[in-house]
Amino acid sequence: MNVHFWGVRGSIPTPLSSQQLRLKLIAALQRIKPEDIESEEAKEKFISSLPWWIKGTVGGNTPCVELTLNSGEKVVFDAGSGMRAMGKFSDPPADGRYHLFMSHFHWDHIQGLPFFDAAYNPTIIFEVYSPFPDMKEFFAKQMIAPYYPVDFSVIEKHFNFHLVKPGETIEIGDASITCAKMSHPGDSYSYAVCEGGKKFVYATDTELSTKDFVHTPEKSAVFENADVVLIDSQYTVEEALRKVNWGHSAFCYAIDFAAEWKAKKMYMFHHEPTYDDRKLSTLLDAAIWYANYISGGSLDIAIACEGDSFDL
Repeated sequence: MNVHFWGVRGSIPTPLSSQQLRLKLIAALQRIKPEDIESEEAKEKFISSLPWWIKGTVGGNTPCVELTLNSGEKVVFDAGSGMRAMGKFSDPPADGRYHLFMSHFHWDHIQGLPFFDAAYNPTIIFEVYSPFPDMKEFFAKQMIAPYYPVDFSVIEKHFNFHLVKPGETIEIGDASITCAKMSHPGDSYSYAVCEGGKKFVYATDTELSTKDFVHTPEKSAVFENADVVLIDSQYTVEEALRKVNWGHSAFCYAIDFAAEWKAKKMYMFHHEPTYDDRKLSTLLDAAIWYANYISGGSLDIAIACEGDSFDL
C-alpha cells in the first residue's frame, strides 16, 4: 500500500505566517557562505543541506490521509481541510469509488469534504464507514445555510453509509480493516489496515491513559505489531498536563504506547496549531532520543509532513 499525507495539523487549519517565513529566511541566511552562491549547483546543494524545518514545513491542513491499496482501491482516513488538496492533486480511484473512514466528526476532520471536487462528480461513489450511526446527519449539518451555499442533499445520492463496530473486519480488495474506540471528547476511533502482511494504523485524536496499554482483543487487533502507526502526538508533557480531558496526547506518551504494542515505526501526527516548524523539529529530536532510550532502537520515529508519502 502507498500512504500519502494530505493534512497532518490538529484542531484548526494553520497556514504558514509571514513572520514564520521571515524567520526561516533569516535562519537560512545565517548559514550561508560565499561559496554556497557561486553557481546554481552550489545553491541547490546549499538548499538541500538546510534542516527540514527551514527548507520545508509540516503543513497547515487538518487531517486527511490517503491509502492506495496494492489492488488499486482508495482508502481515505478523515475529511479535514487536507481533503481539498487531495481533490486537486491526487488521481481519482480507477474504479470510481472512495472508501472514506471517519475517526470522528469534529470540524477539523470533516471541513474538507464540501471543498473536495469529486464530491460533486455523480460518477464517483463514496463508501463512508464509521461507528457513529448519525454520520450522514453530521456531514449534512455543516453544509446547511448560512454556513455553506450547497446543501448536502445535492450530493448525497452517491454517498453510501456503513455502520462499523469495534472487532468487526471490513474487507476492501485484499485488505482488512478493523477499528478500536479511543479516549476523546465525544469518542474517536482508530483503524488498522492489513494488506500483504503489512499493518498500517491511523490513530488520531486520542488522549492515552493506562487503559490503552491493556491488551484487550479489540486493541490488540488494531495495534499489535504494526509496521507503521500514525498517532496523535499533539503536546509536550507540560502542555498535556495543563490540558487534561482535551482529548490529545503528549508525544512521549505516544512513544510509550507504540513501544508497548511493538510497532516498528511511529509517525507524530495531529500537530498542535501553535507549534511552528522549528518547535516541531525540536520535539522530533526529543522524540527520537526518547524512543531510542526506551526501545533500544527498535522503534523508528518520524514526523508526518503534508505532501509526504511512503510505500508499505
